[in-house]
Amino acid sequence: MEDPTPSRLSTPPLPGIKLFNLTGRTALITGGSKGLGLAMAAGLASAGAEVMLVSRHPNEAQAAAEQVAHDFKCRAFAHAADVTLPADVDGMLTAAENALGKVDILINSAGINIRGPITQLTLEQFTQVMTTNVTATWLCCRAVVSGMRARKWGRIINMASALGLIGIAGRTPYTASKGAVIQMTRTLALETAADGITVNAICPGPFLTEINRPVASSEEFQRTVINAIALKRWARLEEIQGAAIFLASDAASYVTGSTLTVDGGWTAQ
Repeated sequence: MEDPTPSRLSTPPLPGIKLFNLTGRTALITGGSKGLGLAMAAGLASAGAEVMLVSRHPNEAQAAAEQVAHDFKCRAFAHAADVTLPADVDGMLTAAENALGKVDILINSAGINIRGPITQLTLEQFTQVMTTNVTATWLCCRAVVSGMRARKWGRIINMASALGLIGIAGRTPYTASKGAVIQMTRTLALETAADGITVNAICPGPFLTEINRPVASSEEFQRTVINAIALKRWARLEEIQGAAIFLASDAASYVTGSTLTVDGGWTAQ
C-alpha cells in the first residue's frame, strides 16, 4: 500500500516569513505604565509595533509612553482610563483607533492582588479583585473583538498567573480571578477561532513587580514560593517579553486557547 505520508523531499519549502516581526502592527496594553505591562509594551515596540499604554494615572502613562518612544524610535501613546468602567473602555478604544488607526493586539495587564486569610477579607475586597482582574479583562476583550473580526486578524493576550493553575494560602481572591481569566481565554479562543483572532494567556510566576513588593522579603514567601521554583529566583521584568512577542506575532498563528507559563518551573512540580 502506498504510504499516504509525504516524504520530506516532497514537502514544499516553508515561506520566508519574518515570524517575530511586528512592523505595521498596533498594540493596546492596559496596565501599561509600569511592571509587566510596561515590559511587554517595550518588547512589542522593540519588534516594530506601535503601542498605546493605558493606566488610571495619566502622568505615569505619559512618562512611560515617552520612554518607549525614545528607546525604540517608535510611535507610542498614553491614555488614562479605569478599565473596570465600560464608558472608559469605550473611550480607550476610540482613543487607540484615533491614534493608531486600528488595534491589532490587546494585552490585558491591569490587575491587583489583595492578600489575607478568607476570614480576614471583606466581600468588598474580593469584589474589587474580581472586578479589576476579570470584569475589566472581559470588557476590554469585548471592545476589540469586532474590529479584529472585521480585519480578520487579531491577537488577544490575557495576563493570568501561575496562581491560576496552582493554589497558595491567603490568596483566595487572586487565585479565583486568575483561574477565571484562564477559562475566559479558552472560551473566547473558541468563539473567535474562525475570525483570524487568537486568544491566549500568559501565566507569570514571581516577578518583582510593585504588586509583589509587600511580600518580597518575607520569610514565608521565600520558603513557600522561591524555594518551590526550579530556577530558585525572582524573574526579571524583561523575561516576560519573549512570551508576549511570540503570542502577538505570526509565529503563534496556530496557538490559541493556550496558557503559556513563564514561572521558572514553579508549576512543573
